[in-house]
Amino acid sequence: MVASHLGGKPSGLSAIRDGIVWDLRLPRTLLAAVCGAGLAVCGAVMQSLLRNPLADPFVLGVSSGASTGAVAVVVLGVGGGVVSVTGGAFLGSLCSFALVLLLSHTLGGSTDRVVLAGVAAMQLFSALTSFVVMTAADAETTRGILFWLLGSLTGAGWTDVGVCAAVLAGALLVCGAHARTLDAFAFGEEAAATLGVSVARTRLVLLTVTALLTAVLVSSAGAIGFVGLVLPHAVRALAGPGHARLLPLTALAGAVFLVWADTLARTVLDPQEVPVGVVTSIIGVPAFVLVLYRTRSAR
Repeated sequence: MVASHLGGKPSGLSAIRDGIVWDLRLPRTLLAAVCGAGLAVCGAVMQSLLRNPLADPFVLGVSSGASTGAVAVVVLGVGGGVVSVTGGAFLGSLCSFALVLLLSHTLGGSTDRVVLAGVAAMQLFSALTSFVVMTAADAETTRGILFWLLGSLTGAGWTDVGVCAAVLAGALLVCGAHARTLDAFAFGEEAAATLGVSVARTRLVLLTVTALLTAVLVSSAGAIGFVGLVLPHAVRALAGPGHARLLPLTALAGAVFLVWADTLARTVLDPQEVPVGVVTSIIGVPAFVLVLYRTRSAR
């Protein structure tokens, strides 16, 4: 079928089945794989940069900030294209990142404080999103946005796949080039600086890259939680902490996980569909509690 759309022999499928597979099923599956890979990589990089095992775009409120930016662009009529929505999401994610880092630094910077700052940012941006939607959107738009905010791959198209895949490829190249630098961060910022790492520059570059990747993924699939928290820990336990191996394996694990989760979301209550973010949260919350328990026990 793919070959037929690329100019090869006809697939033999009827026009209806061909359209269902090519226009609906295939882009949705590929977008799930790309989003899973991207969110998992973001989680792995954040956990290393912040030296916090609970760091993840969803837990730290970065996804909520990106959602607020994207929703504001769409609902307020600033624009509805891929570039404008992604730009709004990127601005929102940067604001959320800055707020979390500022609050955690003010409160002391411990693991618990960073998580508390993330929860505060998440609640703030969720409230802002709700305010924008309830005051400026009509009923139909509100219903669609609320479903999307739970994390949904419904309506995935080839444009979404192309944009997300391109940004993911660039992010993997940048993060992969900093693999040894991320290894050095495991020993602390002072030790990394002693080893010749430009701590401030590295943190700025990688946090910007993860914010951009999160923004692109959120603008296409909504806020899908806990993928970036669960998968890096699972892969790290199996493959070790070295980022040269950790990052690509985490991306692969995230892709497989989210494709599986989306399949479950589509079929568990068939013909109704559950937002994939609900499925990942059901799986991720127990994992979050387990990681938090182990973190506190290790002190």
